[in-house]
Amino acid sequence: MIMKQITLLQPQKIVFGTGCIQTLVEDYKKLGYQRLFVLTAPPILPLIEPTLAALKAAGTNIEVFDQIMAEPTLNDFNAIVEKARQFDADSVVGIGGGSVLDVAKLVAAFVHSDQQAADCFGIGFIKAKGLWFACLPTTAGTGSEVSPNAILLDERDHLKKGIVSPYLIADAAYVDPKLTWTVPAKVTADTGMDALTHCIEAYTNKFAHPTVDIYALKGIQLIAANLETAVKDGKNQEAREALALGSLYGGLCLGPVNTAAVHALSYPLGGEFHIPHGLSNAILLPSVMKFNAEACPKRYAEVAAALLSSTSGSSGDTNDIRLAQQGVDFIYRLAEAVGIPKKLTDLGIPQSAVDGMAKAAMEVQRLLKNNPREVTEQDAKDIYNSLY
Repeated sequence: MIMKQITLLQPQKIVFGTGCIQTLVEDYKKLGYQRLFVLTAPPILPLIEPTLAALKAAGTNIEVFDQIMAEPTLNDFNAIVEKARQFDADSVVGIGGGSVLDVAKLVAAFVHSDQQAADCFGIGFIKAKGLWFACLPTTAGTGSEVSPNAILLDERDHLKKGIVSPYLIADAAYVDPKLTWTVPAKVTADTGMDALTHCIEAYTNKFAHPTVDIYALKGIQLIAANLETAVKDGKNQEAREALALGSLYGGLCLGPVNTAAVHALSYPLGGEFHIPHGLSNAILLPSVMKFNAEACPKRYAEVAAALLSSTSGSSGDTNDIRLAQQGVDFIYRLAEAVGIPKKLTDLGIPQSAVDGMAKAAMEVQRLLKNNPREVTEQDAKDIYNSLY
């Protein structure tokens, strides 16, 4: 088969390793910027105080904004970007989970732009590169530090929407697993399942490609083998590093291939019911895998082999359909082991909401077009209803 064309866009610099936040300080001092707008969250501040102190000692004027909500809205973003304008930022750093990083990317893009974020939902609508910016993830995670995507909740439609642009690729990403050591078990579980979903959806995607498959499969192996350990022992450095690397690999899949039906169906859960993004994906993942497997059994069998590769449950089964089902079963077991609820009612979502969520999910064609099996509105209803 002739390989189709693919474009890989990644940060000019990616630094990975425990303690690499110090590299940010040395790199930033060489750039010559003077007014740094830092976006983070209150639990992160104690972890980054030495870094901020070192930057200030080097003469950097720093403004810290630490009040980003878990699911930032369009209005939230507009207020934050105005603060960056008032500060007259010449550079931006995001240090936090996916929401923090997404807002940092958008602040850098829009702070001196004549465009509005509300006009740029979709792919390729940002007209020009904005300020220099760097991303440091504190979860493993969304992969936002290396992706061209940013998500906001559009209050007008009660739906999470994506802005996708090569101008949202960070100039530098510093993936320091030490920043994840204090992440609570529940957040570790939710974000780890999100990263696993990125890898699985990239590998089974209609637009999957060998240049991305290698990231996706390795990410699946790393996360499947280490997520439960990291949830139970957050200070386990080996597990934290493996998760951070798996999340990074998942993030590298997002630009060239992106996600599919799991993410599309998860958006209404976040938009209407404010369920965290990772948890929304986690509860939907096995049901969507089951729905999709018949469309590409060989791919799902290979996913299953990667999931099972580090466990005593490794299978010698050569039947793709049976092996694919073993992969679905593994995800069910892993989700239960790390505390993911099984039913949408456990999240406070009534079954009466299914029709509305299915209709909203159909609006996310940006992702549904990637799915290996067509998803109709009735299919979406069936998948949601299977979780009651």
